[in-house]
Amino acid sequence: MIEITKHALMITSFVFVIMLLIEYLNILTSGVWQKKLVNKAWGQYVIASLLGVVPGCLGAFVVVAMYSHGLITIGAVVTAMIATSGDEAFIMLAMIPKQAFLIIGILFTVGIVAGILTDIIRGKSAIGKTQYCKKLELHEINNCACFPRDMIFKQWKECSVSRGILGFVLILIILALSTGEIGPHEWNWIRITFLIVTMIALFIVATVPDHFIEEHLWQHLVKKHIPKIFLWTLGALVVMHLLLEHLHLESTIREGRWIILLVACFVGLIPESGPHLIFVTFYTQGTIPLSILLASSIVQDGHGMLPMLAHSRRSFMGIKIINFITGFLCGAIGLILGF
Repeated sequence: MIEITKHALMITSFVFVIMLLIEYLNILTSGVWQKKLVNKAWGQYVIASLLGVVPGCLGAFVVVAMYSHGLITIGAVVTAMIATSGDEAFIMLAMIPKQAFLIIGILFTVGIVAGILTDIIRGKSAIGKTQYCKKLELHEINNCACFPRDMIFKQWKECSVSRGILGFVLILIILALSTGEIGPHEWNWIRITFLIVTMIALFIVATVPDHFIEEHLWQHLVKKHIPKIFLWTLGALVVMHLLLEHLHLESTIREGRWIILLVACFVGLIPESGPHLIFVTFYTQGTIPLSILLASSIVQDGHGMLPMLAHSRRSFMGIKIINFITGFLCGAIGLILGF
C-alpha cells in the first residue's frame, strides 16, 4: 500500500506541476489563443484540435465558449472533444509518455476528420447561432504581471499562507525526486525532465503576484483539481492491484477485449475526469491493448463538456453520441488489426 501511495503521489505531483506551467503560460499569452479562431472552416478544426490536445480542461472550455457565441460550428466542438483527454492527459504523460504522444497525435487527426464529417452531414445548420449563455462559467483570464520585479521581495516578506504551502510542497517534491523517493529510481530523461519542470514551477511560485497564487493556483488548481486527481489515481491503482493481484482477473479481461472496449466507451460518456484512469492503469499493467485505451481517450473528454451541458443538452448528447461511435469504431479497427 505504501508503494501504491508513493506512485499516486508521484503522478499527482507531475500533474500539478504541468498544470501550473500551463496556467502560467495561459496568463502570459493573455488568452491570445482564443483570438486565433479564424473564419476559415479548416482553420476552425485545426485550432479546435490544437486546443483540445492541450492537457487539462481549459482548451475544451474555450471551444465551448466560442460555440456558445456562434463563432464556430458544432463540428469544431466535436473535433476538440475527441482531441481532448482532460486531466488524464497529464497522467498518461506521467505514466506512459511515449504512448501518450502517439495517442495525442491520433486524437488530433481523428478529431479533425470527425469534425469535418459532422459538419458535412449537418450542413449549414451546424453553425452555432445562439447567443452567449450566461450560465456558462469559465475561468476568466485577467491581465496580471507574471514577474513583478519590484514586488517579489515584499511578497516573500509578507508571504501568504498559500504561497508558503505551495513553495514548501514543491521543495519537498524536488527533494523526493533527487533522492529517488518518488519517480524513477534511476537517473533517466523522465526523472531529469520532472526535476527541471518542478524547479521551473518553484520559480513561478516564488515570483508571480499574490493574485496569480490565490486565484489561478490555489483556488483553481489546488482546491478544484488536485484532490480529485490524487483520489482517482490512488483509487484506480488500488482497484487494479486488487483485481490483478488478488482476484486474478487479468486473463479474463484479456479474453473479453470486445466487452472491455464497449465498457470503456460507455465509461467515456461520463462528463468527469477520473474514470478513464482505470483504463490507463489497465494499459500500464499490460492487461488491455493500446486500441482500447485509444477508444476510451476518444470518447471521454474530462469535464470539458460540462459547460456544453449547461448551454445545450441537445448538443451535449449529440456530441457524446458522435464521440462514442468514433471511439468504438477506432477501437474495433485497432482490435482487428491487432494493436
